[in-house]
Amino acid sequence: MTPAGTRLLVAPLCLVASSVVFALAAKAGVLEDGIVTVDDRGTGQGSVISPLLGNVYLHYAFDLWAERWRRREARGEMIVVRDADDQVVGFEREDDARRFQHAMQARLEEFALKLHPDKTRLIEFGRHAAARRSIRGLTKPEIFDFLGFTHICGRSQAKPGKRGPYKKAQTENSN
Repeated sequence: MTPAGTRLLVAPLCLVASSVVFALAAKAGVLEDGIVTVDDRGTGQGSVISPLLGNVYLHYAFDLWAERWRRREARGEMIVVRDADDQVVGFEREDDARRFQHAMQARLEEFALKLHPDKTRLIEFGRHAAARRSIRGLTKPEIFDFLGFTHICGRSQAKPGKRGPYKKAQTENSN
């Protein structure tokens, strides 16, 4: 977790940079087939500035709000991982996950944003998910793709006490 002092230093810099970048982006317009179109709503799809503006926008619309929700509302542990407009939010308690999902939908609507209905889902995942689902007569936990990786809820094949296939390097002087 980022120390509070660091967060206070970063936020004002984003405010200054974002107002300058938003002003420049709004004046730039989009060039398609030799025709320049200027629109005051967002940035052109595929524009080089879109990821930067999206991250600045979501920092204030989502990140800071989610952190505040975690501190004030969550009853169990909560973790947020966001990359651009993709995010995974993990919860210790199912009721926290459901309450957060409803609150997040309302929060994003305030900024004219919405969750993608086909990509947004609540799944049981983690160390004990397979055993809990088995007790209820359900199949294995769902998998999901995030940041180019397929995340599978499973058990390690390593034997107890082993950390992996790597052996400690031996030096010439060791006996």
